[in-house]
Amino acid sequence: MMSKRSPKKPFLGSATFAIGDLLKSEEQTLTINLSPLDGSSKVGTIVVSNLKMGENENEETDQAPSEASREKVNSALYGSVLHRTVNDAGKFSLLDSVFKNIIWKVYRLPTANGKWLCVREQMAESTLSFHIPKQLIELFIQEDMRRLQDLEELGELSAHWDTLRQNVTIHYQQMISSYQEVLTELNKFSGSSFKPSCSRGEKKLEFVPVNLHLQRMQIQNSSAKTDGIYDVVTIGAPAAHIRGFRNGGLRRQLYRFEGEKRNSAYQYIYYSPEDTTKAKEVITNIYKLQPRILSNTDLLLTAARQHSSDSLKDTLKTLSEITEQFVHTFEDQLVRSALLALHKARPSYINKKCSTLIHNPEGTEEQSESNQRRSSKDSIPHHAEYDEEDWDRVWVNVGKSLNCIIAMVDRLLEQSDNRPECEPKPSSADQSPSSACDNWYEGLYPLVITLKDCVSEVINRAKKAMVFVLLQDCGSNIPQALALHQRRDVVFSQALAGLVCGFVIKLHTCLHDQGFLLQLHTVGLLVQFEGLLSTYSEEIGMLEDMSIAITDLQKVSFKVVEAQLPESATADLYPVVTGIRDFYTVEVQLPSKLFEVLPQEIKDGKLLRVHPVFFNIGINEQQTLAERFGDISLQEIINQENFKLLNKYYKSFQEKVSTDCLPQFQTQLDIKELFQSLSENIQARKRKNVEILKLAASICRRLNGIRFTSCKSAKDRTSMSVTLEQCVILQEEHSLHPDYFVRALDCMRSSYAKETMNDTDDPETDCDNRPTSSHFYPVALLLVSSHLLVVWLILSLALLLAKYQ
Repeated sequence: MMSKRSPKKPFLGSATFAIGDLLKSEEQTLTINLSPLDGSSKVGTIVVSNLKMGENENEETDQAPSEASREKVNSALYGSVLHRTVNDAGKFSLLDSVFKNIIWKVYRLPTANGKWLCVREQMAESTLSFHIPKQLIELFIQEDMRRLQDLEELGELSAHWDTLRQNVTIHYQQMISSYQEVLTELNKFSGSSFKPSCSRGEKKLEFVPVNLHLQRMQIQNSSAKTDGIYDVVTIGAPAAHIRGFRNGGLRRQLYRFEGEKRNSAYQYIYYSPEDTTKAKEVITNIYKLQPRILSNTDLLLTAARQHSSDSLKDTLKTLSEITEQFVHTFEDQLVRSALLALHKARPSYINKKCSTLIHNPEGTEEQSESNQRRSSKDSIPHHAEYDEEDWDRVWVNVGKSLNCIIAMVDRLLEQSDNRPECEPKPSSADQSPSSACDNWYEGLYPLVITLKDCVSEVINRAKKAMVFVLLQDCGSNIPQALALHQRRDVVFSQALAGLVCGFVIKLHTCLHDQGFLLQLHTVGLLVQFEGLLSTYSEEIGMLEDMSIAITDLQKVSFKVVEAQLPESATADLYPVVTGIRDFYTVEVQLPSKLFEVLPQEIKDGKLLRVHPVFFNIGINEQQTLAERFGDISLQEIINQENFKLLNKYYKSFQEKVSTDCLPQFQTQLDIKELFQSLSENIQARKRKNVEILKLAASICRRLNGIRFTSCKSAKDRTSMSVTLEQCVILQEEHSLHPDYFVRALDCMRSSYAKETMNDTDDPETDCDNRPTSSHFYPVALLLVSSHLLVVWLILSLALLLAKYQ
């Protein structure tokens, strides 16, 4: 894996060197002789070549390139390299918009059967690192401003609830102001399209993911003529670094906050997280379905005025489906209970209750018991003045109004069939064109108006009730509630940027794979995150943030749309994010030529679901401390929970799609065996069991999934993991010679060569918090055996004493 930083010195002593040095050199190819382990004569070479894409990379040349060819090399290395590997026939490439500053290296490696592998390793920055967070922040601001308006439209509330509303309004205004400042700073930002790890502490960049890159390995076997493309998106752990981890991460803080809400239920109404999510879902459906109902009713009247039978039938069918979905949204008991709670929060109810207590203080208890007996059959006791049936009537009237429209359309169409000649004859001067078939509009208009009125009444009541539910979410501790709100926004923004990046490259790579496209719109896309965070100190807080961020990605769906661009346009095809919190849709634009190859279901706008899973194994020295003296239960719980999600996805895949959709691999391992082995390793509780990560990655690749690898900064640990995975793939799937496994691995990791890295070049350390002595680096020896811990501590202490003496 290539370094994500510009080295101070060229790595001429290692197997590869910087691309910039390659461009400046007079030689077009650098050849490094490799000797077998037994010390015999040369067997093969690893070639690092700057051949431009499309040339024969197996040919070697001793001639220096001309100036013209050097310009082509520059264009090939830093231009649109990625998309040329997937047969893009369109003029516009989606990847040209998403990936920039692409660098690559090429290796030639021997196989076990005496042939050669041409391996091209590419790394690219993603413009989505900033583009997606900026879109999200705009949506956050719009949603919060709409929330303020909804709170104002709640109407009169009693003093207790009105005070809560005012306090929530003040804090929301502060949060909106903070988001506007961050958005302004991001719009001013210019320079690199990724956020380096030393910028983790910058407030204006907290929504931006750390070190988001695409790592691609393309393999060509000259003998078998087989190609393989393997992509891994590398990203720093989605975490709110600037907000600190003194109180843990999101997972722990949300759990504590829920406990506080339960304990304060005597002051406020407690709604579970599921109820809060349901309330958001109802509001989302209101904003989504109401415009569609209104537009389709207008289309229905237009079809009636035009006397178009086919258009009338199609529009009515669409209207029926949307209205049925609309009615189903309000079937939940949460709406009924929230309507009652809102009724009790009105000043009229409070005044009436107080008046009853004043006029009849002694008989209150007896009267209450009497009312309870009389209303024992009601679902809402003690409140006879609240008419529950009134809500049922309003809600059911929507369906009844639709049924009236359906009956009227059927009658009009039947009359039209019985009178095939609806146009007036020229000789009949006394007949009017509107006397028979042209009566459609007048017949449907009052029914459509009734449907619109019923829908508006339902929305008016239900939206206020759901806004009142969301108001309770902040009741116990408003500052803490909104602080968690912001923290969740931050980590979700980072995770979503990585997800969109991975989806775009996966869609583009598999655009002509009909099996993958069928799986995509039938089952959804598997997204597997590999975490390398320890369960010690601050990293356990990062792990808690990351687990919640990945879980929140379950509410994201994708939609592929045709880019509306003229032939001469050169606009970037950036993905577009729409929706509100917990219910986002990402629209991925494709040029017309690429959009045409998609299945009809995707063309019709079917939402494509993603299924994220997350497996974490700490591998550094801090994990050794956690396993010896700390607690690793969080890691075990996360792995167990996500194994269930992964298994659930596979069962759904088996039910809906044939295994013929899956890619073929040289190592024909049964997926069921991989699942069984993964389950056993998760239950084994073995220390630093990296076999879990290997099995999860293998299952993801076999299920056409997207691979992500993360650590604190997506540098050292991530680089080690990705390069090891690449060499394992070369050996297992492409028959890399066993004697050259370690050498190929060293070659890919050569930018971290020991002889070229000094103390200040440690890429896993913050820019302004680096160790001052190299005696800290032997900590890596703890990965070999945790029993070296005591020895390491003694030696480190001795070195410190010797230094300061």
